[in-house]
Amino acid sequence: MSNNIDLSGRFAVVTGGAQGIGRAIVERFLDSGAAVAIWDRDRGLAEKTAGELKARNRVAAVAVDVTKLLEVERAREETKAAFGRIDILVNNAGIAGPNVKTWEYPPEAWAQVMAINLDGPFNCCRALVPGMLAQNYGRIVNIASIAGKEGNPNASAYSASKAALIALTKSLGKEVADKDIAVNAITPAAAKTAIFDQMTQEHIDYMLAKIPRGRFVLVEEIAALAAFCASADCSFTTGAVFDISGGRATY
Repeated sequence: MSNNIDLSGRFAVVTGGAQGIGRAIVERFLDSGAAVAIWDRDRGLAEKTAGELKARNRVAAVAVDVTKLLEVERAREETKAAFGRIDILVNNAGIAGPNVKTWEYPPEAWAQVMAINLDGPFNCCRALVPGMLAQNYGRIVNIASIAGKEGNPNASAYSASKAALIALTKSLGKEVADKDIAVNAITPAAAKTAIFDQMTQEHIDYMLAKIPRGRFVLVEEIAALAAFCASADCSFTTGAVFDISGGRATY
């Protein structure tokens, strides 16, 4: 760890936390002193990850489909029973969807991308923000994408869902700005995770060619930025978008 970010005494939820970017965030949070609930629809993988990380700090695995509000509310109660409260929410769970032209995009695939990438964060915010309001403290970190700023060709659903997540971040950030609750988004360039399995090599090559740094972002780099956004130090900035695109972003 290159620097210390103090999350001691905090209780966090990381959706899609069993692998990839989510797992890196879970690890960084644990090392920073937070207790973490891994919310993931893959119960087996979540429990495996929690078992591998339990020596680093308090970690729990909670099986949940974030596209279903009732499941999210059940997961909230399960997490509160284990931790007592929830201080931090990281909306990380997401899928890429197929790489096809917009006019050829399968409607069922479009609906699935929107359900996971947009409805999921909405459901989690809807379920957890009231508790943050009651305790006058909270940090929400939405993992968006550079695609939400620029719009990647042959990825209209993914791009649109991440653009909408940025807008959700800004709206919610303004709504709770009079409280000690910060709501911010992170817009990474692509990272080499399991989500690459959903993409064509042509699309992967396109994304790499757009990054001035000449490489993909490391999941640990995203986790470091998420840790700051989840900390008490992030006390004034809200409704903002933190770029981590290797120089690709132009705004």
